[in-house]
Amino acid sequence: QVQVVESGGGLVQAGGSLRLSCTASRFPFNLYTMAWFRQAPGNEREGVSCISWNGDSTYYADSVKGRFTISRDNAENTLYLQMNSLKPEDTAMYYCAAVYQGYNRYVPSLNKLDYNYWGQGTQVTVSS
Repeated sequence: QVQVVESGGGLVQAGGSLRLSCTASRFPFNLYTMAWFRQAPGNEREGVSCISWNGDSTYYADSVKGRFTISRDNAENTLYLQMNSLKPEDTAMYYCAAVYQGYNRYVPSLNKLDYNYWGQGTQVTVSS
């Protein structure tokens, strides 16, 4: 079955950096729009960033714009999230998600209801 596996989370001090990875298998990764979401305890799952099938188009939540960078390597079926200038409010479980959109039909979305493949998450904790 479809597999989406996140890695790279951990504990970091405020102002530090982390790079998350998401490895996908058993679906045509290069036809899927990919995204990162996060969920802190007691909060709704929120969209962080998404990226088009070819990596040419990206979209960010205002809360992370200028600090986080999403990217993908279709040859390796891997999605990345480079997180810089981390803040304590970035603390959350981070999830990778996928939705089929196909070539040249990218529509950016940070709505969790639009995505149908999800990983188990990787924890990011930022200490002050």
